[in-house]
Amino acid sequence: MALKQVHLFVRGRVQGVYFRAAAQREARRLGLTGWVRNRPDGSVELLAEGNEDEIKELIGWAHRGPGAARVDSVDVRWRSYVGDYPDFRITE
Repeated sequence: MALKQVHLFVRGRVQGVYFRAAAQREARRLGLTGWVRNRPDGSVELLAEGNEDEIKELIGWAHRGPGAARVDSVDVRWRSYVGDYPDFRITE
């Protein structure tokens, strides 16, 4: 199992619809670490680390989001695993 990091930028109606809380729950369910935050432009930014297969599941989830969200696009940027995150948090 390859350890990876991914940086996502999710655009659409993704703020005010519990996207961050749902992303945190999904990432923790998958055993991933990292963070999620709202951006001033109305998008949501997410960084996750862990096993590549679980990260791919999270990316698939990000394309849908929680029920009230409308995801227009997801910019996916793969990076090298760093291991700096003890859990998955919502940040400001």
